[in-house]
Amino acid sequence: VLLSKAVMSSSSSSALEMEIFQYIDVHQSDFIEDLKEWVAVESDSVQPNLREEVIRMMALAADRLAALGATVNLVNLGSHQLPDGQDLPLPPVILGELEKDPRNPTVCFYGHVDVQPAKKEDGWKTDPYTLTEIDGNLYGRGATDNKGPVLAWINAVETFRALKLAMPVNFKFVIEGMEEAGSLGLEKLLEEEKQSFFSDVDYIVISDNLWLSNKKPALTYGSRGNACFFVEVECGGKDLHSGTFGGIIHEPLTDLIALLDSLVDPTGRIQIPGIYDSVAALTEEERKLYESIEFDLEEHKNNSGVEKFLYGTKEEILLHLWRYPSLSIHGIEGAFHEPGIKTVIPSKVIGKFSIRQVPHMDLSVVKQQVVEHLEGVFSKRNSPNKLKVSMPLGAKPWLADVNDPLYKAARRAIKTVFGEDPDFIRDGSTVPVARMFQTITQRSVIMLPIGAADDGEHSQNEKISRHNYIEGTKVFAAFFLEISKLHRHLHETSNTETNN
Repeated sequence: VLLSKAVMSSSSSSALEMEIFQYIDVHQSDFIEDLKEWVAVESDSVQPNLREEVIRMMALAADRLAALGATVNLVNLGSHQLPDGQDLPLPPVILGELEKDPRNPTVCFYGHVDVQPAKKEDGWKTDPYTLTEIDGNLYGRGATDNKGPVLAWINAVETFRALKLAMPVNFKFVIEGMEEAGSLGLEKLLEEEKQSFFSDVDYIVISDNLWLSNKKPALTYGSRGNACFFVEVECGGKDLHSGTFGGIIHEPLTDLIALLDSLVDPTGRIQIPGIYDSVAALTEEERKLYESIEFDLEEHKNNSGVEKFLYGTKEEILLHLWRYPSLSIHGIEGAFHEPGIKTVIPSKVIGKFSIRQVPHMDLSVVKQQVVEHLEGVFSKRNSPNKLKVSMPLGAKPWLADVNDPLYKAARRAIKTVFGEDPDFIRDGSTVPVARMFQTITQRSVIMLPIGAADDGEHSQNEKISRHNYIEGTKVFAAFFLEISKLHRHLHETSNTETNN
């Protein structure tokens, strides 16, 4: 009761926040020690020989939640088969819960504790599995992706516990150990738990991405999907000599290059008829979001190592990265690619390309448009070769509502801790987990990153700054208070409306 009264009046709420923030500041070295312990576990889910380490990491995370007083269920997902035929156990998924106050909203946090491969000889300045602080940065594999954010959330919960404060929200946790290897088994588990574990969840928070800038906080509300295509052209059963057959046959590689060349023009515009038909129109409200975003075009250029982008303004660049589809050609299988010259005509070649698709584009429609376009171009060539177009992989885009209570609460929490409003950003790549949670649970999902743009997730010298790790912990704590206030306000309003 004391807490709900404190939360109601903003002046005492800020006193409460000050008490919470002070505790976090005083205990930052403990929080960094915890991260050091987690980073020391080589929980690389990609390499089979390290699977035991991933399983050990899951047990560590489960123990940490249990120490908070959470009920922890380590769900066994069985095993999966490797390409060489051996069976490998999948790490369990943690389903945890803490508090069950019917007056409070239930917030579910998703994170993962497996990491990308890392070796010192890959070009790391420090040992990747020894968290090392240099100039305020905490270097180590998993520091930002995703052990740091998972611990920051746990530290925030622990702060309420330590200060003996009533919890403003009920917590649920979904923590997995296979995210870097494609989240094997997660989707099936979410489907199975839809009616039980997720039945009382109000909001879902994912903190597994980065800000767009090194200094300015951000909230992510969308990501593009990805449709991957193979286009195969075949003439006969074997490769041929260009001296014996060159000039008298329809060469598959010539056909394929013409097909690939027909996909996209020099300005980056996709040439497949109808592809832009269902792309959502840009609203004025959305265009405004782009104006205030902090984004350094020159820095982005330097990072890429290219001289010139297709577009010259920040707005155009971001629009084409986030909310318009793009087509990229990735490679040709079957063509000769070693050094030197080999005068061969390959009998079968496979071109590989993908389309990053955006909201309202339907995967099955995109596939049909691609197939019809390529078959049309191919038929005009009068080639006797065999054409086959397939879509081996399709991931859908994800989009959230920036006016949702989740985004309002996160924005207020960021303003409280960092003193400025966050950028509202989208991601040009694909975040399958956000889409998966939103589709299966039908709950609001937010991506609430605490890492900065230069953290180097997946690359050498991955880090999270001490500042982002500790202030990120404060953002999560402030977020608990804000979402509790907003949720209560929403319910009071809807109850009043119902009674009236």
